[in-house]
Amino acid sequence: MFTSVDDVSARLAETGYLASPAVATTVFLAARLGKPLLVEGPAGVGKTELAKAVAQVAGARLVRLQCYEGVDESRALYEWNHAKQLLRISAGRDESWDEARTDIFSEEFLLPRPLLTAIRGDEPTVLLIDETDKADVEMEGLLLEVLSDFQVTVPELGTITATRRPFVVLTSNAGRELSEALRRRCLFLHIGFPEEELERRIVRLKVPGLGEALAESVVRVVGALRAMDLRKVPSIAETIDWARTLLALGADTLDESVVRDTLGVILKHQDDVQKAAAKLDLDAL
Repeated sequence: MFTSVDDVSARLAETGYLASPAVATTVFLAARLGKPLLVEGPAGVGKTELAKAVAQVAGARLVRLQCYEGVDESRALYEWNHAKQLLRISAGRDESWDEARTDIFSEEFLLPRPLLTAIRGDEPTVLLIDETDKADVEMEGLLLEVLSDFQVTVPELGTITATRRPFVVLTSNAGRELSEALRRRCLFLHIGFPEEELERRIVRLKVPGLGEALAESVVRVVGALRAMDLRKVPSIAETIDWARTLLALGADTLDESVVRDTLGVILKHQDDVQKAAAKLDLDAL
């Protein structure tokens, strides 16, 4: 998939994803070693976008499993098309149960979900297991089984083994601790808030119409907000949204009026907005 760490950086940059050396190195190793990549960090720092960028540069199909509380095997792995099975049974009333059973538990009636879809694919595939920490602990057992041997057992059909292993990315916002067993299966990467210089480059890339001076001011103010004791500090996604907002307003510089009127773009709680308005000193930045 990649020839070197520099190749990772260059090809991801072509998609608009500016990777730090740590990100590029870990992606290269995950691809070379064939191990799943567990990416952890705050919401909005580019974990999901990393998987999308890897799929784009590799010309691979992106298969996404969005985790949530209560997601189970039928949503993650496979289930049977019960309505179609009932129609088949009704149509073959003169058949014995053994004859009908052989038919209705065949490929025709199988509904593959993301995990099985990724395993059965014979084309380059990136499997994104998004927000793994939102799934129940029981779901980790299924992931362990799938990620250890990249095979799945369907009792009625037998064991299905991947002919071409997907590149697997699991993301987590660290809402809960993932098991040590799952972590051992993966290479670990933490993506935090970027250094000021990298974030400035990201802003200029994502919002090309923004002037260099204003981009620098935006990044400095966001950095100051992150240093405050807020309920939810702004992520890279909010930085980009704010830059686009300022561009839409035709702002050339940041002053107290513009910042006060647009704080709702980067801060999502009223007490955070009030705290920032009271403590933020633009002259000191």
